[in-house]
Amino acid sequence: MKKTLTMTAAALATAIGLAGCSAGSGSSNMPGMNHGSVPASSSGSAVGITGEHNAVDAAFARMMIPHHAQAVQMSDMVLAKKDIPAPVNALAGRIKAAQGPEIEKMRGWLKDWNEPAEMSGEHMMDGMMGDDDMKTLMASQGLEAARLFLTQMIAHHQGAVVMAQKESNDGKNTDALKLGKDIVSAQEAEIKEMNELLGTL
Repeated sequence: MKKTLTMTAAALATAIGLAGCSAGSGSSNMPGMNHGSVPASSSGSAVGITGEHNAVDAAFARMMIPHHAQAVQMSDMVLAKKDIPAPVNALAGRIKAAQGPEIEKMRGWLKDWNEPAEMSGEHMMDGMMGDDDMKTLMASQGLEAARLFLTQMIAHHQGAVVMAQKESNDGKNTDALKLGKDIVSAQEAEIKEMNELLGTL
């Protein structure tokens, strides 16, 4: 079920632009969905970052930003549809509320670390949906849309868990390590929840 997508630097730039729009939605975190957010300064740069960072921390932030941005986009698609079962709508809302602020946090880290926000060359992104996948989700309705969203988001979360586990194993920055561990914990729980929801639809 897992999908991978080769992301070009241009595609990443587009996704990061989307991240900025998505994270500004004003949604508040739901209980249990705050993955260790750090306050942001008025300039949008994260504050309170503890310790030094390494290349793994920087790569984690650069790759997770567009990955999160796509999850927010998928959630927005479902939230805009009619006849979506309430538990699926609630899940989409929680994903958006959690991942939007995390995008801003990671953008702030890269700025404070004086690291580029975009990656050069091509990089494999575990769990990312392709254009056809996104178009199919956009066109679907009702229970079909709910099932497709859950199936796609399970694969998407599995990819995020792989990326976050690498950060937890090889990263250096205290806050980035914490976010990696929190993402693994939260998204593994959501994968279980989504599999259970699929069984009811």
